[in-house]
Amino acid sequence: MSIIELLPRGVKYYKANLHCHTVLSDGTLTPEQIKDLYGGRGYQVIAFTDHRVYAYHKELNDESFLAIAAMETDINEFAGFGQNFDRIKTYHINWYDTDPSFRSEEKAKLSQPEKRYHDLECLNGYVEKMKELGFLACYNHPYWSLQSYEDYKDLKGFWGMEIYNHGCELDGLYGYHSQSYDEMLRSGQQLFAVAADDNHNLFPAGDPLCDSFGGAVMIGAKELTYPAVMEALKKGHFYSIISPDGRLEGPKIEEMYLDGNKLIVRCSPVDKIYIKTMGRRCHRAAAKPGETITEAEFTLDGKEGYIRAAVQDAYGRHADSNAFFLEEKVLRNCLGL
Repeated sequence: MSIIELLPRGVKYYKANLHCHTVLSDGTLTPEQIKDLYGGRGYQVIAFTDHRVYAYHKELNDESFLAIAAMETDINEFAGFGQNFDRIKTYHINWYDTDPSFRSEEKAKLSQPEKRYHDLECLNGYVEKMKELGFLACYNHPYWSLQSYEDYKDLKGFWGMEIYNHGCELDGLYGYHSQSYDEMLRSGQQLFAVAADDNHNLFPAGDPLCDSFGGAVMIGAKELTYPAVMEALKKGHFYSIISPDGRLEGPKIEEMYLDGNKLIVRCSPVDKIYIKTMGRRCHRAAAKPGETITEAEFTLDGKEGYIRAAVQDAYGRHADSNAFFLEEKVLRNCLGL
């Protein structure tokens, strides 16, 4: 049996915010100001996801910073007379362009899909068309969107979903919605988990309500180039870090791999290392009071369905891996099943 790296080794991990708004929609900072702000906090990658505005800020790219061409669109439930947006359901979707040079003229004209909230066939068809243009679809903040299992269980074609949204956490303490991620996985959707800021920067950096620096992904890529980073995203070579206070960085997952039926997780010092599964059963490791742990080994029996790591430190900061389905042939072979 060979070792299977669930997080790749031998690559560099780049810190990214995959949900960001600027003055092109309802943010307060220019793309240049975003680069300066996030670059000063150790970020190398930003996806500019302005509402209904597709943009590629390639003029910002250099040896230490990469701008991803992207946009965010929405599909809202019909608001009747006298009903305000505060109580209606909405789908918000981020679109990450894997190749801005492909059909660029067509992409420049993109804005909104047809507004058919309850027509899942139309929505899934829209996702398929966007995928044909080269976009990765990310389903955003279901808790903030007032959505339930019935709204997202039959979605198709999504690359990922937000497991944490920092702006939503500051709006109403509903930023971390791992239950929705597990529900989508249990419905048969094999998609990745993203932590992001969704920053609009209405409050300045350092203010307790500043919506920057709370959610990020660490992307394991060979180099800081557009093709390398997008290839890593497509393959799920990343994990999420979550810092609800927005001040100190959350824990990091340094290694995660399978050696036969053993799952090994190594990370920065934390209180807990949990391995979530398709059911309610978890594999668990925890530090004694006043101590920390940096690694754990778990024996898998092949009945987990999928596995995903969730580690937490004493301050409630998280690191979350993507889910890996044990039904996949390569993993079953590794487990000797």
